[in-house]
Amino acid sequence: MKRLTILRHAKSSWDKPEQDDFDRPLNDRGRKAAARMGRELEKRGMRFDVVLASPAERVRETLDGLAKGGGHFHPDIRFDQSLYLADPASLLDQVKALSDDVRAPMLVGHNPGLERLLLLLTADDGKGLRERVAEGYPTGALAVIEFPAARWSDVEWGSGTLTELILPKELD
Repeated sequence: MKRLTILRHAKSSWDKPEQDDFDRPLNDRGRKAAARMGRELEKRGMRFDVVLASPAERVRETLDGLAKGGGHFHPDIRFDQSLYLADPASLLDQVKALSDDVRAPMLVGHNPGLERLLLLLTADDGKGLRERVAEGYPTGALAVIEFPAARWSDVEWGSGTLTELILPKELD
C-alpha cells in the first residue's frame, strides 16, 4: 500500500499585478491558512519523509507556514522547476519515479494540475471526497490518496482512493 499526500499552495497575493507569477508571495489569508494547516498536520500526527515541490515563491512560503504552524514539519524538501504549473502526466511521472523506500511523500504545487491529478488518480471513494475535489480544489487544500501498489512505479490512473480531504476554511 502506498499513500500520497497532495497539497495546493495557500492563497497568493495579487497586490502587484505586474509581478511575475512565479514570484508571487502569499497574502495574509494564505499565511494564516498555511500555519493552520501545519497545526492540523501536527494534531493528526502526519509526517512526511519527502516533499516534491514547485520552487515558486507561494509554494515556498506555504511550506514555511506549515513548519511554523506545526513545529515538526522538517522533511527532505526537493524543489523541482518541472513541478511549476505541471500537467497531471508530468506529476504522475514524478510520483512513479519515487524510490520505494519513500514511505510518506507529499506533492506541493499548483492548479489546475493538482486538481486534475487527483481526479485522474482516483475512483469514487463512496464518501463524496472525490466529488468535492471535482467541484474545485481550493488554495491550501490537502488530499491523501491510498494506492494498492507495492511500488511507486505501479501507481496507475484510477487506481487510488481519496481517503482524506482537509480544507483550511474548515479548520479551527
